[in-house]
Amino acid sequence: MIFQNREHAARLLARRLTAYYKNKNPLVLAIPRGAIHMAEIIADVLGGEMDVVLVHKLRAPGQPELAVGAIDEAGNSFLTGYGRYIDSAYLDAEKQVQLEILRKRRAQYTPSRGAIDPHDRIVIVVDDGIATGSTMTAALRTIRRGKPKKLVAAVAVASPNAARAIAREADTVVCLSVPADFSAVGQFFRDFSQVSDEEVTVILQKTEANISAVS
Repeated sequence: MIFQNREHAARLLARRLTAYYKNKNPLVLAIPRGAIHMAEIIADVLGGEMDVVLVHKLRAPGQPELAVGAIDEAGNSFLTGYGRYIDSAYLDAEKQVQLEILRKRRAQYTPSRGAIDPHDRIVIVVDDGIATGSTMTAALRTIRRGKPKKLVAAVAVASPNAARAIAREADTVVCLSVPADFSAVGQFFRDFSQVSDEEVTVILQKTEANISAVS
């Protein structure tokens, strides 16, 4: 399956999620930056609340595009099998680098508050695509610590290995495509434009303004 863009993927996901979660006030969490527009669309269709879950991949030495694990904003980390063989001093330094990025993002994205509490909520974690599963696994484990009522992973496309990995972490997985020939997320989108931190900030500020207006 080839998606026109992230909006196209989001609307297809929302269609799949509607029968189970519409008007149940789900908490829809984007893994930024790529999934932020998707989460906005899905939350709007389902009548839910939107936020971000801040996690970041840990990069392999000399191969910054290869994830060997991931870390959340509280410092909880997850390593792939390969990541367990990497020098601990390198990993400690990499964790600090990514933690600083996450702290800056939280300060920029939601300067007046922390993350929304997932306790006893239906929580839907959204990403555009999953290659290794490290980032989504870290995100799901982060939310699981908050004791949600139900934890759902919603993703446009995933590699077979990643799909199996996240199925062990989520209560339900909604994935539109699990191609055997997966090599990179971008190959399945005609438009896979970069999303900026500024776009994430604008969407979250708009969401908070709408909530304030209603309340």
